[in-house]
Amino acid sequence: MNVRCVIIDDEPPARELIRSYIVKLDGFELVGSFSNAIDGYNYMQKNQVDLLFVDIQMPQMNGLELVKGLVPRPKIVFTTAYRQYAADGFDLGVLDYLVKPIVFERFLKSIGKYNQAVEQQEELRPTSYGDAYMYFKVDRAMTKVYLKDIVFIESLQDYIRLVTSKGDLIAYSRIGYMEKKLPETHFVRIHKSFVVQLQYIDSYTNASVTINGKDLPLGRVYKQNFLKIMADQGGSR
Repeated sequence: MNVRCVIIDDEPPARELIRSYIVKLDGFELVGSFSNAIDGYNYMQKNQVDLLFVDIQMPQMNGLELVKGLVPRPKIVFTTAYRQYAADGFDLGVLDYLVKPIVFERFLKSIGKYNQAVEQQEELRPTSYGDAYMYFKVDRAMTKVYLKDIVFIESLQDYIRLVTSKGDLIAYSRIGYMEKKLPETHFVRIHKSFVVQLQYIDSYTNASVTINGKDLPLGRVYKQNFLKIMADQGGSR
C-alpha cells in the first residue's frame, strides 16, 4: 500500500511545490491537499493518513494547534518560512522541519526520516499474534486492545463497536479502515457493518454467521469470499 500523504498550507505555490515532489516518489500518494487546517483536520478524522506536510502560520488554526489536536497522529513534517518555531515543532515529536524555500534534496531527507521511522516501528512490533495489539480512541483516551480478544467489529458510521472477550468498546474509527489494518489470516468482513474474527465463529449458513452465540447477517457482496475462506479451513455448511 502506498504511503498516504496530505498537504496543508494556505499558500497555493507551496502546496504545488510539495505536490510536485511527492509525485516523483515511488510508493507515495497524495490523498489530500488543503488550504486551511480545519478542512485538513476534518479529513484526517475520517481517513487514514501516513505522512502530513503542514505549514505553521495559517489563519483560523495554525499548524501547531492542528498537530496538538490530532489523535492518533500521522508522521508529521512542518513546512514553514519561520525558523523560530523549530523547537515547538520538535517538542511535539514531529519527524522533520523544512524551512521554505524547500529544495528537492532537502525534501528527500524528510522522506528518508519517514522510512527510517517506519522501519523502527516494524522492528518493535510483536512477532506473535497473541501479543499483537492496536490502540483505539475511546472517549478521550487511546486504549490498547489485543487483536486476539476481538470477537467482532460493528460499524456505527464514523465509529465502531469492538465486541471483545473483555467487554464492548465504542471507538472512533471506520470499519473499512479496520478491514485493511487487521490480518486477513484471522479476520474477515461478512457484511457492510461487520468484521469477525474467524476463531470465534460457532456456525454459519448462506445467510448468517453465528459468533459467540450472536447471529450476524452474511452480506451478498461478501458471501463468496467468506464461504471460500471457510471451505479452505475445512468448514462446511
